[in-house]
Amino acid sequence: MHIQEHRKAIDRIDQQIVRLLNERTRHVLAIGELKRRAGQEVYAPHREQAVLQRVCRLNKGPITNEQLRAIYREIMSSALALEKTLIVAYLGPEATFTHQAAIQRFGSSLKYVPLKTIADVFHEVSKGRADYGVVPVENSTEGVVTHTLDMFVDSDLKIVSQIVLPIQHCLLSRYPKSKIRKLFAHPQSLGQCRAWVQANLPKVEIIETSSNARSAELARQTRYAAAIAGVLAAEKYRLPILEYDIQDNATNATRFLVLGRQTTPPTGNDRTSLMISVTHKVGALHSALAAFRRCRINMTKIESRPSRRKAWEYFFFIDVEGHAEEPRLARALKLLADHCNFVKVLGSYPNTE
Repeated sequence: MHIQEHRKAIDRIDQQIVRLLNERTRHVLAIGELKRRAGQEVYAPHREQAVLQRVCRLNKGPITNEQLRAIYREIMSSALALEKTLIVAYLGPEATFTHQAAIQRFGSSLKYVPLKTIADVFHEVSKGRADYGVVPVENSTEGVVTHTLDMFVDSDLKIVSQIVLPIQHCLLSRYPKSKIRKLFAHPQSLGQCRAWVQANLPKVEIIETSSNARSAELARQTRYAAAIAGVLAAEKYRLPILEYDIQDNATNATRFLVLGRQTTPPTGNDRTSLMISVTHKVGALHSALAAFRRCRINMTKIESRPSRRKAWEYFFFIDVEGHAEEPRLARALKLLADHCNFVKVLGSYPNTE
């Protein structure tokens, strides 16, 4: 085939794609209307996961599965936006990694609202002024985001989904590296790039900021300055990227939680997060956690936080494999409650790591 013949074939295929996309969207809108009548949430993480897995199984290439997921993310995002004006609140400002994670999960067609604090995100979703919230919960290098865990103590929100975002830190500046005198960086980002900074910018003045986006903004405004931030911040503030991947750990990633008001049904590959409190006595935690061993439930994470209600009293945040509605985990939770002062299921959601 000649170039012109290929182009004519592409035009015919595009015509079919547009027709089929609209046909698909009409079915999505009909389902959305039925969900609204039943009082259900329009966004369904379990269904989204099933669709992405199915289209990847159908994929024969040359499009990669990652590229196909990105295409379908935008198809689903546009359909969601037509169903309802969905508002997604996130820990801002714009162009942070939390913003990037939110777009990765919901696509670019929804309305995003940056907020100043994690507490603000919880509050907006609780009050119904946002449909969902996105907050960071842990980094593979720097550990947990304690403020996010603490917010769950008094919140009725549920974790409906998680996002695991590989973190690519970059050095941004309008100046060559040899002329940089100041480096703006968020403390977490600096901690993840400390060895690189010491090796490559040992004499620069380091100025801590409130976010990666703020670092980029200040670097844009300041002579002989640079910032540690991501690609999204570089695009927003029109800063050249001098160095890519300056994080010390090549597998550096941050886990984010999507907050909602309703739980999601089982998918067959789920994670459940919960919070417990035990009596302050010898062996209390060991006795409580034995419930998971008895029911052969794999516990993937445990973190302790001061309760702030009584000295030396702690809450334990636990992640386990499985869904709270599945019989084996439901039995383990019942046994767990027999040994705890307090058990709260924070959410069961697709395990998309």
